[in-house]
Amino acid sequence: MTTQLLLIDALNLIRRIYAVDSNQSHHSEEHMIKASCARVAHACKKLRQQTNATHAIAVFDGEKSWRYHYYEAYKSTRSPMPDTLKQNLSLFKQAIEQTGIVVFSPNNDEADDIIATLAHKAATNNVPSTIVSTDKGFLPFLSEQIAIYDYFKKQYLEADDIKQRFNVPKHRLADFWALAGDKTNDIPGVKGIGNKTAQQLVNEYESIAAAINDDELNPSVKRKLNDEMDMFVISKNLVMLRTDIHLGFSLKQLRLN
Repeated sequence: MTTQLLLIDALNLIRRIYAVDSNQSHHSEEHMIKASCARVAHACKKLRQQTNATHAIAVFDGEKSWRYHYYEAYKSTRSPMPDTLKQNLSLFKQAIEQTGIVVFSPNNDEADDIIATLAHKAATNNVPSTIVSTDKGFLPFLSEQIAIYDYFKKQYLEADDIKQRFNVPKHRLADFWALAGDKTNDIPGVKGIGNKTAQQLVNEYESIAAAINDDELNPSVKRKLNDEMDMFVISKNLVMLRTDIHLGFSLKQLRLN
């Protein structure tokens, strides 16, 4: 059987399912949590079957990743996890484990960096993988070896989807986000550069350095880039997922029962 690796962004899946269930009519909070756990387990079983996975892992976030230390305002305005969900995460982890999928909770690393590292290592060894998440940060990794699946839209993402959504090539997404910023994660970008200008710069120049060195570039845009270059570099470091996280386990340990 061909090796197929399934990589689940656990909190991305759980929080969306929980958000729906918490708005439904339940007899009690306990009943609602049980219903959410059952739906998460059902989703994991479906994903196992759909992807023909031979190996799988569901990754949770650690407490504070390097990004919080690197840039103090990172995710500073994001709504915290609901207390009820936070207090019952162990039940969700048990529900996932009962499907045969390994659960991994790092101490400090973000799930995105762990998943990116796993997908990158697998692809390097010609092992195909499927990332299950709605997080746009994974989009630059889309390739022949790395698929990205949106469980809630029931669709695999394609390069054309990226082009239609952001109007920039897949390999330039990091530059685009670093220029325009990312409000959902409180990543600043370059002050005064919006989506439209960021798209123009990314599509017209091979690099931001090339744009700055172009004498014909709009003087106002050039000034903003020069003045905010530090924030561009900081923002790009924040939006790029790491592929060099020390994992402490091997692919063999992710084999499904």
